[in-house]
Amino acid sequence: MSALLTGTPLAGRVAVVSGASSGMGAVTAERLAELGALVVVLARRKERLDGVVKNIEAAGGTALALAVDVTDREAVQAAADQVASGFGKADLVFNNAGVQLISGIEELKVDEWQRQIDLNITGLMNVIAAFLPHLTEAAAAGKPADLINTSSIAATRILEKFSIYSGTKAYISHLTRLLRVELGRKMVRVATIEPGMVDTELPDHVTDPDAS
Repeated sequence: MSALLTGTPLAGRVAVVSGASSGMGAVTAERLAELGALVVVLARRKERLDGVVKNIEAAGGTALALAVDVTDREAVQAAADQVASGFGKADLVFNNAGVQLISGIEELKVDEWQRQIDLNITGLMNVIAAFLPHLTEAAAAGKPADLINTSSIAATRILEKFSIYSGTKAYISHLTRLLRVELGRKMVRVATIEPGMVDTELPDHVTDPDAS
C-alpha cells in the first residue's frame, strides 16, 4: 500500500488542469493545490471554475480560473500566454477534458461522434501544443516537468456501443506512449491514467439504456 503524500512537495510548481469544472479535474486541482502547487483551472463553465478556486483558496491554496473551450486552439494558446505572464510557465499539465457519448454505430449519431473527437482528441492536442513549450523549458532548466493525459479503461476494453469514445481514448493511450519516446529524452515525464467508471458527471451524458 502506497503512502498518501503529505506536506507541500509541489511548492513552487505551476499546474494546469483542463476539464477542471467538475469530476476528476476539480478534485485533482484541489489536491494539487493542497500539495503546494499554484493551480490554473481550465474549462468552459466559469461559474463552476470559480467554485473550484473558492475551495482551493478556502484551504489556503492559490488558483486562477480561465474559462476556455479547449477545442478553440487560439483560446488555449491565449490561456497559456496568460499563465506564463501571471504565474510563470506551467511545469505540470493534467490534460483531462473529455466527453463520453455512447450509441450504437448504426444509429449514425455523427454529431456526437464529432463532439467526442473534437474534445477528446483535438482539445487534448490543443492543450499539448500550447503548454508543451512550457514543459520543455522547465525540463531544460533542470526542473520537474509532467504531462498527464486522461484516457480510460475503454481504450483497451471491448465495450458495445462505446466505439467512438473508446477510439478517442485508445488514441490518447497510444499517443502517450509515443510522446514518452520523444519527450522522455528531454526529461519531460509523460503519463496517462486509464480510470474505470468514476462517480462524475460523465456517465450522466449516456442516454442509451443498454450502455447505462
